[in-house]
Amino acid sequence: MDRHPPTTILAALVIATSLVAGCGSGPITPPPGTRTAVPARTPTTVGSAGASGTSARPTAPFDPTGVKVDVTVAVSGLVAPLDVTAAGDGRGRLFVAEQAGRVRIVKGGALADRPFLDIRTRIKSGGERGLLGIAFHPGYPADPRLFVDYTDLDGNTVVSSFRVSTADPDLADPDSEVVLLHVAQPAANHNGGAVEFGPDGRLYIAVGDGGSEGDPHGYGRRLDTLLAKILRIDVDANVAGGGTYAIPPDNPFIGVAGALPEIWLTGLRNPWRMRFDRATGDLWIGDVGQNAWEEIDVARSGDAGLDYGWNTMEGFHCYQPANGCDQTGLTLPLAEYGHDLGCAVIGGVVVRDRRQGRLDGGYLFGDDCSDNLWLMDPAGSGKRPAVIVATMGRSLSSIGQDEDGTVYATSLLPGELLRISAAGS
Repeated sequence: MDRHPPTTILAALVIATSLVAGCGSGPITPPPGTRTAVPARTPTTVGSAGASGTSARPTAPFDPTGVKVDVTVAVSGLVAPLDVTAAGDGRGRLFVAEQAGRVRIVKGGALADRPFLDIRTRIKSGGERGLLGIAFHPGYPADPRLFVDYTDLDGNTVVSSFRVSTADPDLADPDSEVVLLHVAQPAANHNGGAVEFGPDGRLYIAVGDGGSEGDPHGYGRRLDTLLAKILRIDVDANVAGGGTYAIPPDNPFIGVAGALPEIWLTGLRNPWRMRFDRATGDLWIGDVGQNAWEEIDVARSGDAGLDYGWNTMEGFHCYQPANGCDQTGLTLPLAEYGHDLGCAVIGGVVVRDRRQGRLDGGYLFGDDCSDNLWLMDPAGSGKRPAVIVATMGRSLSSIGQDEDGTVYATSLLPGELLRISAAGS
């Protein structure tokens, strides 16, 4: 995912599209230590992930019809930005992950020259690899850790923490790395890469199905591999024996024979971007499809052990087998769109910003290949329509929010941080 300045627009678009679309057909072998497949478990409900002080779940329906948004350039000069987040410390800074391995600071409307963190020498980037996700500890700055997801020089997934300098809050120490998790990747694509802290203080990690085409080993619904999952770990517990994290005691697959206890959700192909709803604690996931359908999934606050069905299903449609697939026990998406409208969904955010008028309260998401932004009602269950609210003319890689709820997005090309707001606001 190391983005070099493109020599032609066409070449650049090919590179950008490869970032998350990931229909590749390269060689694939089972990751080390995989065990016999076990059946999917019936979804369970655990203690609510909602944090104290969050708003109650909205009850009024959200109508996206007629809503329009403006997209403006906040800063330019970034190189293949893939993620954006805030530290939550009241300093008004935004942090942008560049694919090659730098984290950049945006403050006062300007891009700082000095990187916040530079770990380019540890990362294999290009295609769907690189520095893929960043998240600050929810207790920051009292807990001065930044958590990252990247592909190492062998092409495997690493989740690590770095400590921010006590003397300089605009600098993280590259020598402070603590590796929490290492996941062998059997192919170069479908790495996932999102890291997010939930309102419960746990770290959630998105991992793709390991690549190749069609999930030939069936990792999607197997519980003996971390591939094709959302994981949930406790990075704050006192860990016996020098470990780097603990398993939360209410994770849904603890005690299930053959299952890995880190697993929170399963049956995902390439969950490239996920975000928590600030008001409800719901987890929203954009899962990149295979050849036909992109989907939006949700795990309501407290729901655990859900199976989203890959590779039995792609969106609302049977994938393997192509007809008559068994959907028993599966959690279907809330929305989908076909490849006539895009090719790689970029999961977004539920807007929680009263300054944004009718945009406030809607789920906003985009696509890496098209220039569409969609908006939909996030409440309730069952399939619902998504309405196109903007055409951007840019390739998206992530959508996030700052501390006060302002929505930002990263554009791979031409390397910009964008501000998204209700039209006329």
